[in-house]
Amino acid sequence: MRERTWRPGFDVDLDAVLAPLRRGHADPCFRRDDGIWLTANTSGGSATLRVSRSDMDVVGTAWGDGAEAVLDGLPALLGADDDDSGFVSHHDAVARVRRELPRLRLGATRRVWDVLVPAVLEQKVTGYEARRSWRELCRRFGVPAPGPAPDGMRVPPTPAAILSIVDWNWHRAGVDSSRRRALRAAATVAGRLERAATLGGAEGRHLLRTVPGIGVWTAAEVAQRAWGDADAVSFGDFHIPAVVGHALLGRELDDAGLHEVLAPYAPQRHRVVRYLEAAGHTRPRYGPRHPVRDYRAI
Repeated sequence: MRERTWRPGFDVDLDAVLAPLRRGHADPCFRRDDGIWLTANTSGGSATLRVSRSDMDVVGTAWGDGAEAVLDGLPALLGADDDDSGFVSHHDAVARVRRELPRLRLGATRRVWDVLVPAVLEQKVTGYEARRSWRELCRRFGVPAPGPAPDGMRVPPTPAAILSIVDWNWHRAGVDSSRRRALRAAATVAGRLERAATLGGAEGRHLLRTVPGIGVWTAAEVAQRAWGDADAVSFGDFHIPAVVGHALLGRELDDAGLHEVLAPYAPQRHRVVRYLEAAGHTRPRYGPRHPVRDYRAI
C-alpha cells in the first residue's frame, strides 16, 4: 500500500471531476463508498486507487505494481493542470452554470489505453450496449483489482489481453467486427499511442486518428479524459448537438450548427459541453429510444 496526501490550491469536487471516467453504474473499474475507487493499467503494472477527502486535503491510497504511478498522477487526475483562464461566457446559460459550478475542472488520467477501450466500444451503439460490452471484457479479460478493493472490481484489459481475444469471445461480449478491428489495431500500437497524452491538443488527437477505426469522435472522447483537452468536442455524437442546441438556443442543432455555436469558445469548446452536461442538461425525448441490439444473438 502507498499513500499520498495532497493539498490542492483550489476546491476540488471529486464527484464532478471524476464523473467522466465512470462507464455506467456497474462499471467494474469505478466504485464509490465514502471515497472513489479507480483501477488502472500503468507502465509499472496494474493499480487500484482510492481517492477521498480529509478536511482541506485529498488523500490518495494505492495498491499494486502501478501504485506509485497513479499517486504521482493524482493532482492531474483532479484537475490541477486545468487552466480556464481566458474563458468567456458568450451565452447566459453558460455564465449561469459557471457561477453554479465553480469547482468543476477537467481532470487528466495521463494514460491513453484505459480510456481508449471504452471509447471504441461506445462507437455507434447505445450506451447500454457499450457498457455491457465493457463489463464483459473487464470481467473476462481484465485482472482483479489489487488491494482491498470493493468486490467485483477489475483492472481494464491490457493491450496484450485484447490481442488474445478470439472471435467467439468478442461475439460473447457483444462487440461487432468494426469495433473489434479498431481495438486490435490500437492494441498493436498501444505503446506509441501513450505519447498522445504528452503531445496533447490537436497534435495528440491526430496521433490517435492514425489508427484505423479511430476518428474525430473517438479521439475527442479519449483526449477529454487522458489529457483534459478543453477544446476536444465529440463531433459526430448523437446527443451533444441537441444538448448544446437546446441549452443555448432553445432548438436542436446538427454537427454544422454545433461547430458554429461553439466557435467563439475556442480553444475551450469542450469546457462548454462539460458545463452543460454537469448541470444536467439533456437531449429532449420525443419518441422511443433506439433499439438495443444484442450481437450475441446474431
